[in-house]
Amino acid sequence: MAHKHTRSRPHAEFRHRSQIPMPAVEEVEQRLLDVLSPSLLAPRQLERRDPRPPHRLIRMRQRLLTLPVMVAIMVSLVWRRIPSIAEVQKVLAREGLLGMAPLRVSPQAITKRLDVLPAAVMGQLLAEVCVRLQAQAPPAVPHPRWAPVRERFSLMALVDGSTLEALRKKTQVLREREGLVLGGKMMVMVEAFSHRPLWQLYTEDAAANDKRFATEIMAALPVRGLLVFDLGFFSFLWFDDFTDQQKFFVTRMREKIAYRTVQVLSQGASYRDEMIQVGLYRSHPCTHPLRLVSVLWQGTWYRWRIEDAFALTKRVLDLAYLWTGSTNAVQLQIYATLIFYAVLLTLCQQVAEVLGEPLERISVEMVFRALYHYGQAVQRGEYDDLILFLTEHAKLLGIVKRWRKPHRERQQLECLIWSDP
Repeated sequence: MAHKHTRSRPHAEFRHRSQIPMPAVEEVEQRLLDVLSPSLLAPRQLERRDPRPPHRLIRMRQRLLTLPVMVAIMVSLVWRRIPSIAEVQKVLAREGLLGMAPLRVSPQAITKRLDVLPAAVMGQLLAEVCVRLQAQAPPAVPHPRWAPVRERFSLMALVDGSTLEALRKKTQVLREREGLVLGGKMMVMVEAFSHRPLWQLYTEDAAANDKRFATEIMAALPVRGLLVFDLGFFSFLWFDDFTDQQKFFVTRMREKIAYRTVQVLSQGASYRDEMIQVGLYRSHPCTHPLRLVSVLWQGTWYRWRIEDAFALTKRVLDLAYLWTGSTNAVQLQIYATLIFYAVLLTLCQQVAEVLGEPLERISVEMVFRALYHYGQAVQRGEYDDLILFLTEHAKLLGIVKRWRKPHRERQQLECLIWSDP
């Protein structure tokens, strides 16, 4: 009897990638140059730590691969989906990258520069880019009922962590380590409605607990800000810190948590809103009461999609594929990916405004894929306006998400619980 061979389904983050770089699109590059202006990339003294006595700083000499050139290389690796360092070296030599003139250097020189270029400098660039983008008009809220909610808080943000994939063991240090060596862990805070990055943090410890970053996250959230996070941050002491610092949070309730109902604010057939007291035991105190909102739908408690930003950066923008085996280069790749991701989201926001759709209905992945088709249309002389092209061909390119079964179920859920028309 013949055996039936089942083909294993590959992980979504490791689907087949094109080995050919995406053609340059002038308007996209101009948008990147607008936020990465010469003032941000002005020559600055770069310093790195001596690998032998780490407390000693070494000044880096200005060579061919200066900071502007390296930023152009790193951002181009992301947005043009250039598959390797060897390939980006060819593009740099033949065409130049992101406004930089053609430059001949070896792939080994680029790799070595990625290993020693101070990641903190790229982190500063990301922070300044985020500040510039936050100065732009905020996106429209998905529904009018969200308007008073956004007005109530100084900032509505989401935060979550993600473990990076395994490093390639190309160095002697990595070869000596047994098993898989993961690339570390990143923590990112994004604005709730636009998903633009606001703050990030990286650690080489891939097994780091999310609670380790509680102090830094709290410092990044302004007074009267609202933070949404998942169960990895669940801590009674942290909950008290929010109240003491006049900040707010939303998270899921852990199962089997003992609590006492203080007051029922409102309730219906499928929801219950109440004030509760947790931390009933002396070993796990929680001084301030919490508000618990429970929503029931077909026996399942629904939650938010806080992981969307990570799914997009890791799968669509190839953050699941690390450039080199250096932890310094991993940090640089994270910063470069978030810079382009932030610019891509502003493009999606403009498309949503023209189409009159909420931002959540716009597929970031399809907008990114559509850049190739726009580049071809420009070469044929058919278009010279990116937003016009995306909006006129939105249906063909699948830019507006289709109204599928999960969307209909969500609408039914909202109508049932909140009595929305």
